[in-house]
Amino acid sequence: MTPIDTLRLLKTLREWRSHERWSRLQVEAHQRARLAQLRAYADAHSPFYRAFHRGLQDRPLHELPVLTKAMVMERFDDLVTDRDVRLSDVRAFVAADGPNARFQDRYRVTATSGSSGQPGYFLHAPTEWLTIMASFARGQEWSGATINLLRRRRMATVASISPWHVSSQVAATAQTWWTPSLRLAASDPLESIVARLNAWRPQLLITYASMARLLAGEQLAHRLRIAPEVIFTSSEVLTDETRRRIRAAWGVEPFNQYGATETAEIAAERVGCRRLHFFDDLVVVEAVDEHDRPVPAGTFGARLLVTPLFSRTQPLIRYALDDSVQVASDSHACGLAFGILGGIQGRAEDTLSMTTFAGGRLPVRPLVFNRVMDILPVSGWQVIQGQDEALTVLLSGTQDPALQASVADRLRQSLQQDGIRPPQIIVQVVERIPQAASGKAPLIKAARP
Repeated sequence: MTPIDTLRLLKTLREWRSHERWSRLQVEAHQRARLAQLRAYADAHSPFYRAFHRGLQDRPLHELPVLTKAMVMERFDDLVTDRDVRLSDVRAFVAADGPNARFQDRYRVTATSGSSGQPGYFLHAPTEWLTIMASFARGQEWSGATINLLRRRRMATVASISPWHVSSQVAATAQTWWTPSLRLAASDPLESIVARLNAWRPQLLITYASMARLLAGEQLAHRLRIAPEVIFTSSEVLTDETRRRIRAAWGVEPFNQYGATETAEIAAERVGCRRLHFFDDLVVVEAVDEHDRPVPAGTFGARLLVTPLFSRTQPLIRYALDDSVQVASDSHACGLAFGILGGIQGRAEDTLSMTTFAGGRLPVRPLVFNRVMDILPVSGWQVIQGQDEALTVLLSGTQDPALQASVADRLRQSLQQDGIRPPQIIVQVVERIPQAASGKAPLIKAARP
């Protein structure tokens, strides 16, 4: 990031601070105005949206059809608003060039991993990328880690280092004299991560929730010896037990953040009110049920629909994220007129489908397992569902036979409590919980055929 880019970022953050003094009526008026601009722009420049929203131009947002990643990729050429952009060219660019290059000398390209079925490609013009960078900077500013041009602070990010992942590009862009940054792959051997963090001694640490839990264990075992002032977690559900371990390891409370490749930051915790506040001036969020109908505040939805108000190159209007999210019923209670994310139960891939006593099938959210597993005296755990619904439970950091024997019984009781007929449960002790290619160690996963 050049000094000029840094000044632009600081100017954007200063403007956004004024938004944080708005009333709820002002926030909603801002959303209506920006949404009208976005819809008009998409209708004028995107053949896809002209057809997708035909006859609905005057209807409210919640009556518009839902957009999925599959639709974005299938209709990419018609959806983007630059008529010179083609998906085939984007794919060729990603295959041939590095992330520091710009597609058509203009657009930054980020990509999703394709873990939900297919990769997604997303383009960002310079002004859009500045907004994305500022959204991450706002999340850090809310923790008290404001950009200080008179003080250098070392930052370490332990996450995916895939060059097209949004976290990698944000970390690379944020590399400045004021914030020298170390980027480590969460998929690297833990011993290597610990050694490099010990040498770097970061003051800011950013990582996945599951990696934060592992690193806290290394700190408590005196193998990791760092003293971060602020710790940020993201990308996975941050459980109460992981929070407790972080506090025990470093004496600080982690700041949780919630975002996506497609939208940048969506919500972040704040000093003085440790709850996830939506960035309502940047994105409109809708928690909906399995039929895409709004769910009441305080109720978990089947998925979340997001509309980034700043996107123009690749508008995403009512774009579906497979996250089960609850909008708090007491939003705006902290003095900030932005909504509050009351809870996250995980992504669709974190939800197992299991048979009830009545013979039907129900989605089983991670909470059913968390309430048993998070209180165990182990360093890590993972529940894997096989094709026949049987559960394999992996435990690390224990050799206690009595504990292993009791885990299956406790899980059966938890499942029965929710009306689920318990399947076969096998408990295994492993040296380390296996990680995905990104370096995440998901707590709940379904075995893939």
